[in-house]
Amino acid sequence: MGGIVGKPESATSTWMPETKLEAKMVEAMQRRAAEGTALKSFNSIILKFPKIDDSLRNCKAIFEKFDEDSNGTIDHEELKKCFHKLEIKFTEEEINDLFEACDINKDMGMKFNEFIVLLCLVYLLKDDPTALRAKSRMGMPKLEATFETLVDAFVFLDKNKDGYVSRSEMTQAVTESGEGSTGRIAIKRFEEMDWDKNGMVNFKEFLFAFTRWCGVGENEDEEEGEEKN
Repeated sequence: MGGIVGKPESATSTWMPETKLEAKMVEAMQRRAAEGTALKSFNSIILKFPKIDDSLRNCKAIFEKFDEDSNGTIDHEELKKCFHKLEIKFTEEEINDLFEACDINKDMGMKFNEFIVLLCLVYLLKDDPTALRAKSRMGMPKLEATFETLVDAFVFLDKNKDGYVSRSEMTQAVTESGEGSTGRIAIKRFEEMDWDKNGMVNFKEFLFAFTRWCGVGENEDEEEGEEKN
């Protein structure tokens, strides 16, 4: 995700989004970062895992509603119907970008954990009145607090407010928590987030890692193939 001019950790480096969707994610996260975060430590994020896990698992009913053929995945056409029913206005290109971004296993279908990531991206990117009504029909109001916590967590990690989390930022966040073996923990967590191994983590990659940290998708054959990268 993204291309870079210079070294990732340098003060003068410029990280360039590779897709329009990634650019929108970065812009949205930069706006949210300007508002600040209430989180004070990485430990405070960890303590929220159980509550977030319960909330995300409640998305299962939403997932099953839009999985019309009940095959355990939402394909491209089902996603288009989902947005149409909810009256969420996305262009064909945006729908394609969202589907491709969230189908991280590239099996032409979004599984439950991938669908959760999509819901959070929709929440982040769509904040106009029409989208707010759509969120209500989707059941989003019940999830807003959870999604806000996820946004807050990313903002806490993104120390320089550029819309990405670097290895050094992750190390700083974990060190601030006063955990033992901070370097090892930070590197392990960062590697779990850095899906494409390019040295920088965007919000989508963070969400996928977070669903795994919380255990969402366990025992549902949803982690199969996730170790390939």
